[in-house]
Amino acid sequence: MKYKDYYAALGLQRDATEKQIKDAYRRLARKFHPDVSKEKGAEDRFKEIAEAYQTLKDPEKRAAYDELGRPRPEQEFQPPPGWSQKFSTGAQGFEDIDLADLFAQFGRSRGRSARNQEVRYPGQDYEVSVEATLEQAVDGATLNLNLSVPEPDAQGVSRPVPRTYEVRIPSGTAEGQRMRLAGKGGRGFNGGRDGDLYLTVAYRLHPLFRVEGADLYFDLALAPWEAVLGATVKVPTLAGAVDLKIGPGTPAGRKLRLSGRGLPRRDKTTGDLFAIVRLVVPTAVSEAERALYQQLADVSRFDPRLAR
Repeated sequence: MKYKDYYAALGLQRDATEKQIKDAYRRLARKFHPDVSKEKGAEDRFKEIAEAYQTLKDPEKRAAYDELGRPRPEQEFQPPPGWSQKFSTGAQGFEDIDLADLFAQFGRSRGRSARNQEVRYPGQDYEVSVEATLEQAVDGATLNLNLSVPEPDAQGVSRPVPRTYEVRIPSGTAEGQRMRLAGKGGRGFNGGRDGDLYLTVAYRLHPLFRVEGADLYFDLALAPWEAVLGATVKVPTLAGAVDLKIGPGTPAGRKLRLSGRGLPRRDKTTGDLFAIVRLVVPTAVSEAERALYQQLADVSRFDPRLAR
């Protein structure tokens, strides 16, 4: 029988507490779970971690393991005299037995159920990005998510399983905000707790508004006479159209601010909405309009190439 250092497998000292053993297992099992890990040899490492935890989490098994001494890992060894009788493993010989099998016999000899012999694997946590429109982020919405997540079957083999979630996006959700759905992640195995599902909100591309942090920007088209004479025009916001006053002599490129009409921030404040002035000239004019433009050109002393 070859010796395996279960403490080293979990990265622990031999005087580790029960809590340290449990914490180490959860951390390492999550890191090396073959469904999520990119580490080389993750599946073998996961099995090694699970085998070590199965023994060390049980005070009686741990005491029996500690009595084996400290042979070198992978060294062939025999338990000390009287060990089998002391711990009632029921083993008749140790030549062709594996250390994990030895401790499985140890548990059965004490009348424990087969279920308790198996490690309880916690379900995996999953993190997905959820797209929400700007309107949904501001007003709140309920979304349906269809995901395919790996779950262990009765034999512990992971299979992709389709699942549907109803997710509430609260009013005032900021981009990048992370929400936790407890127990909605991967299914636990052998009585292990279910994992959690984490949702990170991303804003969907909007056909009109550009997003910069919590501020929104859009292009406001003005006719030349509106920019020169001033006007009151309807402009869009996420809450509906509002009136915006354009001052006389408004140049192209000016940013007109609508305070508090932007997106929510994580600190519960709100960004602003900016209208960027773009001058649009008519490409087809009537004879009367052309005559008026000519009259303006004749009397005006304005030179746009000298203007600053």
